[in-house]
Amino acid sequence: MLAGPSLAQTVGSSGLPVPRFVSLKSDSVNIRQGPSRDQAVIWRYVRAGMPVEITQEFENWRRIRDFEGGEGWVFHSLLSGTRTAIVAPWAAAGTQIDLHADPDDTSRVTARVEPKVQAPVEKCDGTWCRLDGKGFSGWIAQASLWGVYPDEKF
Repeated sequence: MLAGPSLAQTVGSSGLPVPRFVSLKSDSVNIRQGPSRDQAVIWRYVRAGMPVEITQEFENWRRIRDFEGGEGWVFHSLLSGTRTAIVAPWAAAGTQIDLHADPDDTSRVTARVEPKVQAPVEKCDGTWCRLDGKGFSGWIAQASLWGVYPDEKF
């Protein structure tokens, strides 16, 4: 059985809870081996808005994890508090996930999206989240998203 992230929160150097989800602010974000500009760049994200989880803080640096489990350090100003999510990145290609008019399985389907679609999250009620993407919007089961915690409300 795979262990999920610990939901036990602490307060980081920013005064905000750790862990927490944020998103990438830019289309070009260097991920470093350690919390310093002197540390090697181990890869670069090229997807603004991608959700990442802050797992640690050190001064103005944040250790982040992506939906594939990749981890590294990024300078805090390259992150945004805007909430986004990735739809079912664990699902098989070709799968269709329904978005609904209301937070209810029986409500009208407003769109069908594929796994790994990224979208802004307007709100979550602990069971359902409202997505508003390019060309689609609707409610999706919270358990179908990476970028929000189970039972999280905002």
